[in-house]
Order: sequence, then structure tokens, then C-alpha cells
Amino acid sequence: MSRHLIEIKSVTHSYVTQTGTLPVLQGLDISVAEGGFAAVIGPSGCGKSTLTRLIAGLMKPNSGEVWLHGEIVTSPRSSVGMAFQNPVLLEWRSILKNVLLPIEIVPKKMTRSEAEDRARHLLSLVGLAGFEDKRPSELSGGMRQRASLCRALIHQPEVLILDEPFGALDAFTREDLWQIMHRLREEEPFTGVLITHDLRESIFLADEVFVLSGRPAHTQYRLKVPLSKPRQIEQLYRPDVIEILATLRHQIEIAQGRATGRSESMVT
Repeated sequence: MSRHLIEIKSVTHSYVTQTGTLPVLQGLDISVAEGGFAAVIGPSGCGKSTLTRLIAGLMKPNSGEVWLHGEIVTSPRSSVGMAFQNPVLLEWRSILKNVLLPIEIVPKKMTRSEAEDRARHLLSLVGLAGFEDKRPSELSGGMRQRASLCRALIHQPEVLILDEPFGALDAFTREDLWQIMHRLREEEPFTGVLITHDLRESIFLADEVFVLSGRPAHTQYRLKVPLSKPRQIEQLYRPDVIEILATLRHQIEIAQGRATGRSESMVT
């Protein structure tokens, strides 16, 4: 039995466009341990979002396999929660009812009362206690994203996929949400996959960082994050962490074709 909850095995995928076939992923290999948190970074257009759809079962690879908890993913999985850059909250529903929406779609052995109690608990964890009856337009961008995270976790998914969820927020709000993410992981354990362009975010949130090459993407570089837990923003300013960030930036430049150097090395 594999100790990995998520396994991407030699996945290749292309899109058919009006001008021909567009290769996106080529022999991609990524694995995430149960309870682990992986960040995926790489050049724009290298297939990061495609990877999230494959893990969620929203599409199938042309070749290779996606495994989730020892089973090949062939269709959408209710055990996967997703949060995106745009929270996409429904204005005609209160924040509480927005958080409860997945319960209405995904079968879950919770009574309505139990689901509401869970939603209120999650909102409290992210600092939104007292805002349950507000409409999305009454909340700031950061508060709406917090509600979106609660919605993604309400049905107790095994896997949480985060596709650049903090990219549209200001720097201070992003850092606040990074710390909230660690609090959520402590209170609501899950296996996480984060897609991001923010190198600091990848280091602060993840246990491992995977750098994808240029399109068609393969796993170019893997970094095991050396930061201890609980994590503090101040750790990002340590000399050794600044050096790691410089290494990741160099790997991105290699993937973009703007630099040369070893790209196959694995840091463990």
C-alpha cells in the first residue's frame, strides 16, 4: 500500500485547438503524502491548473494515471474540495448559506443542524464569527476568500486543491490568510495541493514545492521545505530561506528558458 494519498504517474495531456494539438503535460510525476501539503509553481501556461482538474477528476489524462487514496481517478470525486482566486460566492445567499452549499450537492452524513454547526465553527476558525448572515458584497475581498475556504472544507474533503486563491489580494491580507491556512490545517487536517505564482507563499504554506518545466511540463525540481512549525512570517526573512527563494526563482527562469543550469536536481 502506497503511503501517498495523491500520486500523479507519468501523466501526459494535450488540448485540441483550432490550430492543432497543444501539448501541456509530458510524463509528469508528483506525489503527496497523506496529510501533506504540496505547492506547484512554474511558468504561466505550463499546465498547473490542468493538473488540479486531473486530481479532482474533472478530466482524464491522455496517458498516465492519477491515483487518489489507492484508486485511479476516473470521474469527479466528492472527497476533493476546491478553492479558486475568485471566491464565486452567491450574492443572494448569506455567508452561512454559501458555506453550506456543497452539503446540498455532495451527499454527506450530516443533519442540517450538524452541518450548520460545522459551518459556524469553520467561520469562527477563520475570524468570520458574527458575519454568518451578511451577504458577500458586505465583506472585503479577504473575508470573502476566508468564506470560500470554509465552503471548500465544509464536507470534510480528504484533499483540498487551492488554485491561486490569494493571488488577487493585497500583501498584508495574503500573509494573514497564509497564517489562517496553517490554523485550518491544525484544526481540520487535509491533504493540500496549492497552485501559486508566489514563491514566498509556496515556502510558507507547503511541505514540498514542485517546480514544473515549460510546456509540455514535467517535474523539473522538487524542494522539501526546511521551515519548522508552527510557522511565522519572520521565518521568510532568514538568510537560508532567502537563499531557497533565490534557488526557486532560478528554477523558474530555467523553465522559462531565460537561464541555464541544473534542473533535474532534487533537494531532500
